Amino acid sequence: MPTPSITISSEFSGSVVARGAADDLSAMLLKHAGFQQIQDWHGRRHRLPTTMPVADQVAIASHAADMLRAARYGVDLAPSLGKARMSPPANPLEPYAAGAALLQITDEIRSAKNGEGLRRAVDQLLHPEHGVLERIREALEAAGEHINDLDDEAYRLADRFGFAADFVVSAQSELVDSEDDLRRVGGPSRSEAESASRSSNPSASRSAALAVSPVVAKADVATVAFGNDVAEPRPSARPSHLSGPRR
Repeated sequence: MPTPSITISSEFSGSVVARGAADDLSAMLLKHAGFQQIQDWHGRRHRLPTTMPVADQVAIASHAADMLRAARYGVDLAPSLGKARMSPPANPLEPYAAGAALLQITDEIRSAKNGEGLRRAVDQLLHPEHGVLERIREALEAAGEHINDLDDEAYRLADRFGFAADFVVSAQSELVDSEDDLRRVGGPSRSEAESASRSSNPSASRSAALAVSPVVAKADVATVAFGNDVAEPRPSARPSHLSGPRR
C-alpha cells in the first residue's frame, strides 16, 4: 500500500498550506501542530495564517513534518520552511501594505466562530463610509481623474478606471442589506425554531395532535352512538338545513 504523501508549502500570499491530508489521523496531527483546517469545494487542507510571524510558521511546519514522518507519512516540506534555513526570505507583501491588511481580514473571516463574528469581520469590507470597498471605489475614481489631469489624450484609460469604480458600487449595492443575514449564519433555521416552539408548549402540541387524531374521532362517534346511558350526547356542530326549494 503506497504511503500517503503530504505537501507543506509556502504560498505567495505569505500563508503556509498543507495539502494531501485526506485521512483523519494526518488531519489530527496537523491540527495538533497548529494548523487550521479548511473544508470547502477545494477539499480538505490546512493552513497557517498570513499574519503569523515567519519564524513561527517555520517552527510549526517543521514540527508537523516531523510528526507526520514519525506516523509513516511521506512529507514534502518546502526548503524555505526547514529548520536549517539560514536567512529569512524577502516578504513579497512588504511593498503592498493594503494587500497585507486585506489578507489579515481574510484570516479573520475564515476564523469566525459564529455569524456575529463573521459580520464583524465582513463589516471591515462593507462599511459604507470606512469599509475596504468604499476605499477601493475612491482610489479607482481618483486614478481615473488624475489620468485625465495628466494627459487629456488618455481619456479611454481614465474611463476604464471609472467603469471599474462603477463595478465596485454594484458590489456595494448587492451586499448593502446583508448585515442581519450574516448575524443569523449558522443559527437555527426558521423551521427548527418553529418546531422548538411547538415542543416547548405541550398543551398546544396535545391539542393539535387530538384535533387530527382518527382514534379520538372514532371515540367521539362511539360515545354519541352508545352513550345514552353513559354520557350526554354532544350537540352537533353542523348547521340545520332548512327545507325549501333548491336554487
